[in-house]
Amino acid sequence: MTAKLIQGYEVVIGFETHAQLATNSKIFSRASTAFGAEPNTQACAVDLALPGTLPVMNRKAVECAIQLGLALGSQIAPRSIFARKNYFYPDLPKGYQISQFEIPVVQGGEVSFFLGEEKKTVRLVRAHLEEDAGKSLHEDFIGQSGIDLNRAGTPLLEIVTEPDIRSTEEAVAYAKELHKIVTWIGICDGNMQEGSFRCDANVSVRKPGQPLGTRREIKNLNSFKFMQQAIDYEIRWQIDQIEDGHAIQQATVLFNPDTGETRAMRTKEDAADYRYFPDPDLPPLVVAPEWVEQVRAEMVELPRVMAARFVADYGLPEYDATTLTQSQGMAAYFEETAKACGQPKLASNWVMGEISRRLNNEEIGIEAAKVGSQQLAALIGRISDGTISNNAAKQVFEALWGGEATEVDAIIEAKGLKQMNDSGALEKIIDEVIAANPANVEQYRAGKDKAFNALVGQVMKASKGKANPQQVNDLLKAKLA
Repeated sequence: MTAKLIQGYEVVIGFETHAQLATNSKIFSRASTAFGAEPNTQACAVDLALPGTLPVMNRKAVECAIQLGLALGSQIAPRSIFARKNYFYPDLPKGYQISQFEIPVVQGGEVSFFLGEEKKTVRLVRAHLEEDAGKSLHEDFIGQSGIDLNRAGTPLLEIVTEPDIRSTEEAVAYAKELHKIVTWIGICDGNMQEGSFRCDANVSVRKPGQPLGTRREIKNLNSFKFMQQAIDYEIRWQIDQIEDGHAIQQATVLFNPDTGETRAMRTKEDAADYRYFPDPDLPPLVVAPEWVEQVRAEMVELPRVMAARFVADYGLPEYDATTLTQSQGMAAYFEETAKACGQPKLASNWVMGEISRRLNNEEIGIEAAKVGSQQLAALIGRISDGTISNNAAKQVFEALWGGEATEVDAIIEAKGLKQMNDSGALEKIIDEVIAANPANVEQYRAGKDKAFNALVGQVMKASKGKANPQQVNDLLKAKLA
């Protein structure tokens, strides 16, 4: 598909995402990773880089990396190396960050997602283990800054993409899909407000067919809403700069949600500026095939595997299957409904339609849905066996969601929603409608389909909406043949 152009420019975006791993202790020490503690109460001697301390690798963090690699179809390196990334900043007590450079533990892979009904795939370069830095706290009202080293040493997995993304919409969809995967497999809690899932977007623009433009990196995007706003602003800013004859300078920028603008924080460094070299205190990380297989055996069913099963077992379109596996709760709700009613496509339509619409409107999760899977299955069953029409089903659903009653059949009976399926009674109504509308009958026989629809409407009106629409169509066509 042709790339979307903005003012004649193609947008090129790559992502670097830092996922905080769900471990109880830090990557190289036993200090706690719990969020919200008083400043500097969870920083031990190793985190503070006191003389004589040595890092010890956290096995759980490595298992998290293996899980992600398996989930994304990546290669798990049998041997990877930790390096020192050298830079000076107040919240980096060592004067360097322990990370991975030339040989990361997770290599390659991809993330696929739907944008509308179009499937997109973003290739991954790598995912590497590293430690987080501390945090600088700026107290403007007293004109002072402080350092909190509680985060120092927190285990991170940095997930880096190829520059495959071509629009803001794709960028947000990719980030949401990656967020879904890391939370689904349980390696990250995904809390963006607490910094557990932080995205950096490398944005550049170019004329179609030209080499890649100079990128600017938008740091620490901590909500999908701000991500969209920041990238949109950055794209417009870069295009305006180029159109005004200015060259784009490689830089790290921050997004200000109050102004809706990005601003340069510092000149962007390249790898050479960090003077990477292997960390002499850490031996190579060796991941045996047996370890990988053990992790694979203990993993939950992956969303892409579950989606493929939904296609194979329930005959769903790939789009439906992918949408229904956006969360484990949604997938479980659908599967329970489908098994109970025996109508998987109808179950998919209701879950993706009315259920999702209500959840979004009320900003609640599927776990808080006011219509249970068994209730929905009973409702679908009454549609399938012709007891109620689709319009009547919506009234039943409304009553269920509103808590008027809990039993589908009781609502149908109380509201008088049962369809008229008596062919004799329907034929009598149809005969009366045909006799009362000779002009429409003549137009239909002359080949005008709209006239037939008008007759159907008259029958439905005469039956007070209770006639089975399919039965009406069949009987009416037979009588007009």
